[in-house]
Amino acid sequence: MRDKAADVTERPARRGAGGRPTRAAAELRDERLIEVAATLFMERGFDGVSVDAVAEAAGVSKPTVYARYRDKADLFRAVLQRRIKLWLEPLSAAAEAQARAAGPKNVETTLHDLSRELLALSSTPGAGALQRILAAQSVQFPELAKLAYEEGFLRGVRALANILERFSASGQIEVEDPEIAAELFLSLILGRSTRFAVYGVATNPKAQERRRQMAVELFLNGVKVR
Repeated sequence: MRDKAADVTERPARRGAGGRPTRAAAELRDERLIEVAATLFMERGFDGVSVDAVAEAAGVSKPTVYARYRDKADLFRAVLQRRIKLWLEPLSAAAEAQARAAGPKNVETTLHDLSRELLALSSTPGAGALQRILAAQSVQFPELAKLAYEEGFLRGVRALANILERFSASGQIEVEDPEIAAELFLSLILGRSTRFAVYGVATNPKAQERRRQMAVELFLNGVKVR
């Protein structure tokens, strides 16, 4: 059976001087390689994927893959870093929007919008598959679990803490420790959905949205100015 990842039409890389791919072409090839690897890892798990399979599905040679990644764990690390970047984007966008605003934005609207985006990202089948791989490989490759925690979760907590700190400074909320508050907020919003994604349990969208709304309201009731 033909690999689904191999069904993507492959265009030959544009060549620069001396027959070498241009910088842009090399970057596009690497992006495709990461996406193909991500698809295979999420479908087959870590042990079910080989560098040979990724190279074949991406339409490149095995030496090309090894020129960029030293082994399969290094390739999975790149996949993980790409997914972490996607997860952090809503937090970065919210922080930038808050910094650009002429006046203080509404904390309730911000947290509802942000929680909605984060919940959607954490509830995808791919997110659950990556969490399962991390759990299974954390003993053999502890650096991958450390990367997910430090570059993913902790950076997310700090980004949200900065947002909460600004709202606190504007007098909309009262937060003694922004980082603890940020961690509690993420746990309220993502805890249940993350577990369900890891277990492969389907969620009812309406019920999940109701839980999200109640979680935001519960958090806001805890930090409102008294």
